[in-house]
Amino acid sequence: MTRSGARDICRALRTQILGGAYASTGKLPSSRALAAELGVSRTTVTAAYEQLAAEGFIAVRQGARPVVSVPAQPAASVRTEAPTHSIRLSAYGERALAATPWCAPDRPLSIDFRYGHLAPGDFPTLAWKRAMDAILAQRPAQLAYADPCGSPRLRAALQGYLWRARMLRAAPEQIIIVNGSQQGLDLCARLLLDPGDAFVIEEPCYAMARRVFASTGARPVSIPTDQAGLDADGLVGVRARLAYVTPSHQFPLGGVLSRDRRLALLRWARKNEAVVIEDDYDSEYRYDVDPLPALHALEGGANVIYLGTISKTLSPSLRIGYLVAPPGLQQAFSAAKLLADRHSPTIEQEALASLLESGAYEAHVRRSRRRNSQRRQVLLDALGRRFGDAVAIEGADAGLHVVVWLKDMPRALESAVVAAAAACGLGVYPISPLYAAEDSAVRRDRAGLVLGYAALEAREIERGVDLLDRAIAEARRGA
Repeated sequence: MTRSGARDICRALRTQILGGAYASTGKLPSSRALAAELGVSRTTVTAAYEQLAAEGFIAVRQGARPVVSVPAQPAASVRTEAPTHSIRLSAYGERALAATPWCAPDRPLSIDFRYGHLAPGDFPTLAWKRAMDAILAQRPAQLAYADPCGSPRLRAALQGYLWRARMLRAAPEQIIIVNGSQQGLDLCARLLLDPGDAFVIEEPCYAMARRVFASTGARPVSIPTDQAGLDADGLVGVRARLAYVTPSHQFPLGGVLSRDRRLALLRWARKNEAVVIEDDYDSEYRYDVDPLPALHALEGGANVIYLGTISKTLSPSLRIGYLVAPPGLQQAFSAAKLLADRHSPTIEQEALASLLESGAYEAHVRRSRRRNSQRRQVLLDALGRRFGDAVAIEGADAGLHVVVWLKDMPRALESAVVAAAAACGLGVYPISPLYAAEDSAVRRDRAGLVLGYAALEAREIERGVDLLDRAIAEARRGA
């Protein structure tokens, strides 16, 4: 390659270093490795490195890889070319864009009541490490794509677990492993809804479920919930393709769907040839309530798709969930999963199967239930001491969160409380976005907060309640 080739390499590396592609004090490839990658002589790369060293961008030492010696510039200084024409999004793209995106907090939080986070100390590190080490020690015959439905070993282990824990009978072939229950919802939406179709959803509800179903162009039909779960009387006269429910612990209000309402919901599904999606997201955590059989277990699961996850027991970062499809739908889910991402990561699936087979998973769940029961009690005691009758608490009998209603604070001040809390390093989360519309008939005219507690220790919970009191007072002063 000519000298101009060395200049081109030098220019490209200089741009990458300034643009942050290499961290400050990060290492560049060796001259031999970069020459092989670019298909040029090692002499050409050496000349480029010498020029960069002369300009002070890198430090070169005999026998070692070059090291970056200047800090990266802010990302804003990196320019990219704008499209030559306006790129039109699909109707799905427009609907997805309209959904509220996930975003990190604007500032670091010292105490965060975000629902869905778990305490790192609760993770069964040793058991998981042993399971992973055993899997990695088994040399596979080949590195290949796997069954889109998931590991046969994990599906068989889940079959036994679901029968023991939820009285749910299913063949392993009905179980599909997904990347968290959110992917399970996405597959259900793609397979079961067309634009213009109606779907039933709880009011208030898990917002990500409403958004993923609505992203297909389908129309939500919101049914009110109370302490006995979804009000089945609201289904009279409703025609819809599917109904999404959280019967074991309604999200966010925490009601448990009564047996009579479960049977009424299933009758409605049969009459309308609809499918019920049962999101059993945190049924492992029950404190002051007796468990009811899963919807899927009541009538053999003929019209029910059961969704489960380990995000509330092991970690949301593992991204392992599962769905139980009715007979006849397995092939459709397998095909959709194949198109989406071929299959979920296999090594983690095998490790989870090992924990289920050995009983380590269920032992871990029992420990987590005890710890979270203690956290819940600390939170309830702290709220009682600090606020007394000024608050009403819902959903405390099960799960990993509670809803706190501020009795003497209007809903209009809800966002002010959240902002004041963030200003003092506390993360609390409003209930209003979980309702379908501002004029929802069941929406309460007072501020409400969803407080998750599974990621916090006792002293953090107590300190968090103190900070919440301060934030409420600040919101009142601002008003």
